[in-house]
Amino acid sequence: MTKNLRLLASALAMGVAFAASAVSAEAKTFTISWWGYNGDKLNANIIEPFKKICGCDIVFETGNNADRVNKLKLRGGKGVDVIYLSDSFSQAGIADGLFLKIDGSKLPNLADLYDLAKDPQGGYGPAYTIGRVGIVYDAAKVNPAITSWNDLWRPDLKSAVSLPGITTTAGPMVVMQAGKHAGVDAFTNADKAFEAVTALKPNVAKNYNTGSELVNLLSTGEAKVSIAQDFTLASMKAAVPTMTWATLKEGDIATLNTVNIPKGSENVDLAYQFINFILSKPVQQLEAEQGVDAPVSKKVELTPEQAKIWTYGADTIAKLTLLNYAKMNDAKMDWIDRWNEIFSK
Repeated sequence: MTKNLRLLASALAMGVAFAASAVSAEAKTFTISWWGYNGDKLNANIIEPFKKICGCDIVFETGNNADRVNKLKLRGGKGVDVIYLSDSFSQAGIADGLFLKIDGSKLPNLADLYDLAKDPQGGYGPAYTIGRVGIVYDAAKVNPAITSWNDLWRPDLKSAVSLPGITTTAGPMVVMQAGKHAGVDAFTNADKAFEAVTALKPNVAKNYNTGSELVNLLSTGEAKVSIAQDFTLASMKAAVPTMTWATLKEGDIATLNTVNIPKGSENVDLAYQFINFILSKPVQQLEAEQGVDAPVSKKVELTPEQAKIWTYGADTIAKLTLLNYAKMNDAKMDWIDRWNEIFSK
């Protein structure tokens, strides 16, 4: 039996033991709302094993974050049993009252998670994977090395920086870091923060809205530095081998993908079983090994080669900053208007 099969067998056994104390599914239909990426691996690692645990049929609602949250809102929180979302969108769902508060006693595997993932949004769904936003740079063209968020304003980086568009996941983080550069909290003093964004503009070659746009800007040499999410690093290095993830003295910014139980779920007990299952060490191990998701379970052990694509390990995770998405979502529309005024000129 291969290592992966042993892990799946272990996960299945754990799940069956947990299910024994739960309400029987009795051929219910369990509905998952998620993006639908990595379908084959998710089916093998999660869906088929969980079917054996729950004895239920599983159906899916797929689409991007915004579309799926909007559908759930229009249905008054009904129609799906669990929903996968990035943290800014799960926060929007929380603000709209779409999710149940989580009873941690029903999720034994929470105890094995990094603290950052256990309760990132005040009593709602945990994170099942973790990423980060930081600075990347071409080490062959940028000297000295970038070691601080404040380095983005360095005079030697004129027309060398690419920023994420304001409507992307990382875009509002530029404003937050600009506020820190100016010595203020961007949420309470947006004027000063955007003065710092304006001061950064001479260093900006072009903003990007997709990972492919960023890779193109770096590969053509139009940009040498960027703020980026870690999952894009492999593509950047494939195009420009000297691209480097900066070690910032202030640390990187955490990005979390969460899983919640909508208030209209018809299978709440199964939803808890499912969430506990995807947080288990065997499932988290497989997902990380196969390049699907970074682990949030402290029990997962990866080789340096396996770990290099992920935000992984207690030391790395301890240095991450967790954002207040409630404040960010409230500020976002004003920030978008201010940002467009600066970069449309």
